[in-house]
Amino acid sequence: MSQHESLGDLEPQARVIAFYLPQFHPMKENDEWWEPGFTEWTQVTRARPLFRGHQQPQLPSELGFYDLRVPETREQQASLARECGIEGFCYWHYWLGNGRRLLERPFEDVLSSGQPDFPFCLAWANHDWSGTAFGAGRRLLAKQLYPGFEDYLAHFKFLARAFADSRYIRVNGKPLFYIYRPHEIPDCKKVMEFFREQAEKVGHKGLYLVGETASGGKAEKYGLDAGHLSRHRQISLDDKREPSTVNRAFKKLKRLTGVGIASLADDPIQRYDYGEAMKVVIKDRYLANEYPSIVSNWDTTPRFGRDAVVFENATPEAFRNHLKEALSKVDERPFENRLLFLRAWNEWAEGNYMEPDVAYGRQRLEVLKEELMTRRAVVSKMGESLSSESSS
Repeated sequence: MSQHESLGDLEPQARVIAFYLPQFHPMKENDEWWEPGFTEWTQVTRARPLFRGHQQPQLPSELGFYDLRVPETREQQASLARECGIEGFCYWHYWLGNGRRLLERPFEDVLSSGQPDFPFCLAWANHDWSGTAFGAGRRLLAKQLYPGFEDYLAHFKFLARAFADSRYIRVNGKPLFYIYRPHEIPDCKKVMEFFREQAEKVGHKGLYLVGETASGGKAEKYGLDAGHLSRHRQISLDDKREPSTVNRAFKKLKRLTGVGIASLADDPIQRYDYGEAMKVVIKDRYLANEYPSIVSNWDTTPRFGRDAVVFENATPEAFRNHLKEALSKVDERPFENRLLFLRAWNEWAEGNYMEPDVAYGRQRLEVLKEELMTRRAVVSKMGESLSSESSS
């Protein structure tokens, strides 16, 4: 199916791209760092309720505890995503420098096999690997390095294989490449210009570069085309790396929801009502080169225990309200630039997934299809009606 092909008689009203985590298969580094056979499911299944009404563990239903080395699993995932109107997966890609990669097996299989026949793009997860990411203390496991342009060239040569694939997602004819932490790349603007030049040398029109932590106003500073504002990740009272305006908004929200900052000394879990939290996650206005997040849920207790952030009452209907608001922020843009980044398809240890689970089954997927697909059909009919009136 092509990127913009309709599903039956319906078309999506926006280009929803879902982040995809490849941490669901064993690798030798995790075997050494943690225990033999460690995957994302290890943390997910060990989670327990930490307060009254806390919904843990959150467990998969129809896809089960899958292994991403299995082609049938990847086909099932693509089928579910396609049915609800998701345009494609954005695979997290780990290039740590000096040619070192992690968790590369699933995407390599997708690339080399040509299956599933489902659009994709890549996101460079350029961050250190530390114990904090999996709830095991602050020890550095693998450092993200930026050795220089010889390594950037090697990196691009890998990327070029993906960019050349007919399934690769493009914006205005350019391959979409996502940068997780542009601000940490030394002389990022120069590096992005180098990647663009290399893309042009192999026959592309350039690249469409989106950075997560860069607002639209700062995108040019880093050599990017656009910024993705993933504001739910900025919820921390002591995180000095993220914009303080978002933290201040969540501090106010915490008081409004009655959890109280003073209580953090006794219970560090940061708990928010999902519906109220989404009012902070979605801004009132977005620049033309800023893209909102769609956040299905957020509960990081499988990774961080009592140091977690939890969104409560994240029901499918609450998700529907959030989704409508996110869609409204891009609905006046040309379709090519009507992007929404879905956090996420399968980040289970952060409670951040769309795949069917024991609690709600496919309900979130069904909500996405109803709002994304049906609304587009209504808009089209309204346009036809207006055209008929003007011609008469």
